[in-house]
Formats: sequence, structure tokens, C-alpha cells
Amino acid sequence: MTHRLFALPILAACALVACGGGNDDVRVDTTPEAQRPQDTRLFAAVQTGNTFAAMAGVPETDRWAGILKGAAYQVEVPKNWNGMLVMYAHGYAGTGEALTVAPPAIRRYLLSQGYAWAASSYSKNYYDVRAGVEDTNALALAFNDIARQNGRNVSAPSKVYITGVSMGGHITAAAVDEENIRSANNRIRYAGAVPMCGVLGDTELFDYFAAYQTAAQQEAGLPATSWPPANWNTIGPQVQARLFSSFPGGSTPTAAAVPTAQGQRLKAIVQNLTGGTRPLFDFAYAGALQATVWGVFGRDGKLQGILNEDVNTSRDTVFQFDANAALTSDEQAFNATIFRVQATPDANRLRRDGLRWVPKTNAQISVPMVTIHTLGDMYVPFSMEQIYKRRADKLGTSNLLVQRAIRGISHCDFTVAEQASAFDAMVKWEQTGVKPAGDEVLAPATVADPQYGCKFTDNTVGPDDSAATGRTRAALPACAAK
Repeated sequence: MTHRLFALPILAACALVACGGGNDDVRVDTTPEAQRPQDTRLFAAVQTGNTFAAMAGVPETDRWAGILKGAAYQVEVPKNWNGMLVMYAHGYAGTGEALTVAPPAIRRYLLSQGYAWAASSYSKNYYDVRAGVEDTNALALAFNDIARQNGRNVSAPSKVYITGVSMGGHITAAAVDEENIRSANNRIRYAGAVPMCGVLGDTELFDYFAAYQTAAQQEAGLPATSWPPANWNTIGPQVQARLFSSFPGGSTPTAAAVPTAQGQRLKAIVQNLTGGTRPLFDFAYAGALQATVWGVFGRDGKLQGILNEDVNTSRDTVFQFDANAALTSDEQAFNATIFRVQATPDANRLRRDGLRWVPKTNAQISVPMVTIHTLGDMYVPFSMEQIYKRRADKLGTSNLLVQRAIRGISHCDFTVAEQASAFDAMVKWEQTGVKPAGDEVLAPATVADPQYGCKFTDNTVGPDDSAATGRTRAALPACAAK
């Protein structure tokens, strides 16, 4: 299977405007697109000098840094380049004005294998996947010009791959989705993709936050009656106190999240919202990510100004207290009475000026994709993988999808070895046509097996891993000998 980089042709007029029945009946909608709070925010790319530090112990490289269309970038090309380029998409960088860029965790692996890599800061912060896709694409398209401007004439890349973490995983999956390839202003086709800990359910991540919050309020006896609750700052601490006897980040910052007797049923609800019965969930539910998740409660569905209208909904969420898909009378009563968050219709509609404000990950893919996700991630939960797999099954694209479960309990808590293995598997698949092994993510009995996730978990800690990763992995239940 071979996929080469090329710019897509400009779409036919009828794909961009409303077209009538005859050639002389073409009506162009000239109404200006609405402006969002995000469109008025100012950001500044942080870039000092035109290079960045070399990495010890790797082949010699050329390293270039600069600013492209308002985004900082870094590009690194081995002297003995293999002709292939890897685009790296970073995760959520907060809401500050400074735009910064850093290398991928698998930098050493990429350079040792002869790959060039490039990364953009994006031209905007906040959860702006639209900017992430456009700016990553723009940097890939500018690769040869950047090299030439820095005195190195190279051939166009023979292959361009893309990988990223968290929000960058969303960007990665969106960048290879046909809807976004067609509607992007900077158009490129990647040869393969590796989204890691990615928001593969796009806006369904924010539906999860809404469902978790309304379930917590219901279980605490302080049910929501509007969205977002106008008094969340007041009742939020009360809800938490009724459901947890200790909580990370509270008066004892090192405390685990320990449910009260009243909060036990919420734990079961959240387990089902995040991927169902699976190894390590107890560790994850007690972990520090609980504070991160609760930190987003109380917000509306406009994603801090990325959208003008609310995109959150829990209308179709089925809340369950156990692993049995059949609803008990108690579950039926809970689902009948809980407050349902309603999205504004078309809050994230298709646009005439490029990508949706929150690009979709429809699983409409035509290139190999290998994903990895930690089982205990409470912030971008494992259910994102299940949502994406259902989309792929529905579209008939599962033949291009391999998913791997990793036995970690934090967000993007991978070893470098696990990331490099996933990338290597994708490239070999793309170049040889032999599909690599992965994990089944939809069969409840498989996911619930105590050994689930062992196959692709690699606890080997290398020079580019943090000591914290090694300590966390060592404290988790070990897999049976392979």
C-alpha cells in the first residue's frame, strides 16, 4: 500500500456553495460567517533564534526553528535522511497567550530510524483543533521551503505521517478524515496516522463531562435543573463532599479519591461511562485525574469560546449501575428522572470558510491508523476508542484501524517504548500491507479480563521517560508472564 503526499484539487463550486438546477442558476451565500470569542483573541508565538538544542546520542541533524503564519515551529532532519517526514501534534496547551512548541517524545526513535520530524505550536491556544489541523498541515506543506531557506535542498518527502497526543490525537485523527481533507484550507493527505490518548470521539468527550456531572449531582441529592447550573461554585463542593470522603487536591493534596457509601453507585456509573468493566479502573478512580475532571465541571458547552452555542448533550446517554446492558428498574428510574443536557442544534455545523470549529473524527479514513490509549484515563477516557471503533464499523473502515490498550492510569501515561512500537507498527503496515495486531475494544468480556492490555504494555523505562512513569507502572498489578 503506497500513499504519497499531494495537495487535493480545489473543490468543485457546487461542493462549496448552493447550486440550483441549471448552469445559470448558481446562488452564492455571501453572508459572513459568525465570529466567536476565539476569533478575537490574540496570541504570540514564542521563538528565540532559528534553531534548537540537539539531542545527545542520535545521528547528526539539521534543526530549524521559526514562525509560520503566526505559529512557532521546529523541524529536524537527519543528515542521512530516509526521505520520510513525521508531523507531530501536541496536546492542549491551556488558555495563555504564549504559543510554544516542543519535540515529540519519540524524537530519539525517529532520528535513529532516519525520519525527519516537524511540530507546530499552532496559531491559537484553547481547545482549537481547527487551528491545530490547519497549522500542522501548513507546516508539512512548507517543509521544502523551510529546508531551502536554511541552505539545504531536499526532495519532497516520499511519505508524510502524522502522530499526536491528547488534543493532538484529535488533530491527528481529524487530519486523515475525509471530511476534513475536503474542507481544510491547507490540504494534504498523510500516509498513515498514530493518534495517542486521542479525543477520538470529538465532542462526545464533552458529553462525558456533562453526563458525569449530572450523575454526581443526582447521586448527591442536588440534581441539576438547568445547564450549566448557575450555582455550581456553591453546590459543587457540597456534591463532592457527599460523594467522596477524601479527594485529590483538597485539604490533603496527596489524598486519593475515596467514595463515601453514598458515592459508591456513582463510581459504577462512571466506570460504564468511561469504557466499562476493565483492569485498573479502581486505581484510576482513586487517582489525581479525578481533580482534573471535576475541574471542568460547571462549564457550558461552548468550549471556552471555541463555539458560539452549546455542543454538550446527555440526551442519549444511558446511565448504568452494573455491567449488564439490560436496565434494571432502578436504572430505568434513574434514566427517567436525571436532568438531560441538550445541545443547540448545529452548534458545530459545517462551515463555508474551512473546517468545522471542532473538526469531526468520523472514522472516514483511507490510510492505516494505529491508536494507543491507557485503560485508566479518566480525563480522555478509554470509551473514546470504543466510540471511534463503532464509527469505523458503521462506515466499513475498521480494516484500516488497529487499537491497542495500555495498562496505565493517567492521561497519556505511555512509555516511549509503547509510543515507538505503535508508530513502527503503523509504518510497517503502510509499507508492507500486513496489518499489525491490536486489541478488541468493544467485547465487554474481553475488556473486563484481568490481563486485558498486557499484550502491548511495555514498562521498559528509557532515557526519555520520566521517573514518575516508572514509579507509577511499578505500583500497578503486574501482568502474568507472557
